[in-house]
Amino acid sequence: MLDRHLLRKQPNVLVNLSLTLAVLLMLNGMLNGLILRSEAAELQDIRQRGYLVVGVKDNWRPLGFRGQDGELQGLEIDLARWLADRLLGNANAVALQPLTNQERLSALLNDEVDVVIAAMALTASRSRLVDFSTPYYFDGTTLITRHVALRSLTDLRQQPIAVLTGSSAIAVVRSYLPSARLVGVASYEQAKEMLDTHQVAAFAGDASVLAGWAQEYPDYYLLPQMLSTEALAVAMPRGRQYTDLRQQVNQAIQQWQLSGTLEQQILNWGLPEAGVPRVNLQTIPAPSEP
Repeated sequence: MLDRHLLRKQPNVLVNLSLTLAVLLMLNGMLNGLILRSEAAELQDIRQRGYLVVGVKDNWRPLGFRGQDGELQGLEIDLARWLADRLLGNANAVALQPLTNQERLSALLNDEVDVVIAAMALTASRSRLVDFSTPYYFDGTTLITRHVALRSLTDLRQQPIAVLTGSSAIAVVRSYLPSARLVGVASYEQAKEMLDTHQVAAFAGDASVLAGWAQEYPDYYLLPQMLSTEALAVAMPRGRQYTDLRQQVNQAIQQWQLSGTLEQQILNWGLPEAGVPRVNLQTIPAPSEP
């Protein structure tokens, strides 16, 4: 009797299982469809919005700074406009959002900006939080001086050189100039004061900042040698949904490198030629349709 009862119930159980499986498969297909559609949604949303939001610097000449008219300008401002032209067909379709160094990561992680082009070095710790493009410039430690007789590293072998206290520049300068006397300073402003009062012969700092000094103060001379390098790159959100955006940004930078446009603009802004990225032609993919 019990066996016959179970046999009568078994078809119903199988039917229920089949229906449940069908529903799960249908839901899975719907979810997969949503995921596939959302992978390109971020770039689509930017295009539907009609403008690109870019985090930039406004006090870092010549990367991003305000001119005498108060307008933002610099290499990274140019890159932001070029990118807007690439993505939207309009170089003016960009909202430039000035950020402090401390705000760069949080602005990106909190979706306040689409990308960050703000003197942001590509590091392992940052790469765990955001994605980076191929580098558009290699910044690094270099030396600046006001002495007309000091034009090479050999001229500085026995000279006092200012370095930021606790900075990585200390080890870099020691490796190149072990006999130089290093003088610790608390800020770039203090280093400039010591240069102006001839307390030090040179100052070791970021090439991108010191290039701005050389432009603003004609009696300053930036040594052409780069003692260390760190890649500056466009920071973008992580996630598969940003794949199209990352591809477009990378392809844009690679094409600017290939055409020579990027190098020319770097030199136009007075940045050291040693920081110009060299493109590997074999790594450039065919451009995709915007």
